[in-house]
Amino acid sequence: MTTLAVDCMGGDHGPRVTLAACRHFLEHERDAQLLLVGQPQAFAGWKHPRAVVVEASEVVAMDDPVEIALRRKKDSSMRVAIQLVKDGRAHAAVSAGNTGALMALSRYLLKTVEGIDRPAIAYPLPNAKGGATTVLDLGANVDCTEQHLLQFAVLGSALVSALKHVDAPSVGLLNIGEEAIKGSEMIKRAGELLRSAANSGDLNFHGNVEGNDIYKGTTDIVVCDGFVGNVLLKTSEGLATMIGGFLKEEFSRNPVTKLAAAIAYPVLRAFKSRVDYRRYNGAALLGLRGLVFKSHGSADALAFERALARAYDAARNNLLERVQARIAHARPLLAAGEQDARAANAVA
Repeated sequence: MTTLAVDCMGGDHGPRVTLAACRHFLEHERDAQLLLVGQPQAFAGWKHPRAVVVEASEVVAMDDPVEIALRRKKDSSMRVAIQLVKDGRAHAAVSAGNTGALMALSRYLLKTVEGIDRPAIAYPLPNAKGGATTVLDLGANVDCTEQHLLQFAVLGSALVSALKHVDAPSVGLLNIGEEAIKGSEMIKRAGELLRSAANSGDLNFHGNVEGNDIYKGTTDIVVCDGFVGNVLLKTSEGLATMIGGFLKEEFSRNPVTKLAAAIAYPVLRAFKSRVDYRRYNGAALLGLRGLVFKSHGSADALAFERALARAYDAARNNLLERVQARIAHARPLLAAGEQDARAANAVA
């Protein structure tokens, strides 16, 4: 059995959404079991043979400062879920709660893998090839160095290798142009580190990519700092919402528009499904000594179920072990990259 610890109280909707998603997930995954973490009253009348309730007396609110989650709410559903991973009772934890609190608690309880300074949030975005491009970091680290971007590339490669069974996934560095001479000084230095990693066989570095390359599927992975990544993610979600609203509006217009829309409906519906961010919900917090997945805070039952499925796939495919193995192999590279970064910063 693959066991997931679920923070059932987190997110904008709490148990109303998370429990519905958990039941549906268990119906589809027969070799999965869930540890449902939350306040006892939330589970009144809820039973499943492969689900166990783990009580937690507190809840981390979406607007709680990180300090409160870390120091005051020591029996929160979020913290208990992560602790279950640390204790070895669960293979992965899933929460739709406060992102900052989840990252801070995960880092505090699980610690980072040796060679990784900061965990990163990795998320798949749909591309024109029918698959998804994994992008990181998407908000955990606003200020990044070139060394951090190298670490993100290593982490992303391990994630895609594990979940998509690709031996050498391609990595792109998000920039304002494909040429190596473009971008900030930090981005240029990051490109140099990534090219060195490619030369040593630790990464399959494609080169610089632009924002449209993410949706073209030019590379399997795109790395960027958390500020840019978070803006990219929210823009993508807004675009998907706009498309859904546009289709709904076209069906309510005059008879001619309704007829045209009805003829094109199968194609439009398929396109809407392809860009529906709910289908890609579930961001991995990479670089920790345990598996933690973040669901969108406003996720509905379908989206939260997808986050559960991603965590389940990661645990079943030994993502943690693959990440640690890839980092161990790349440790000399990471150490050398850190020295190079320090030298470059000293000169600057």
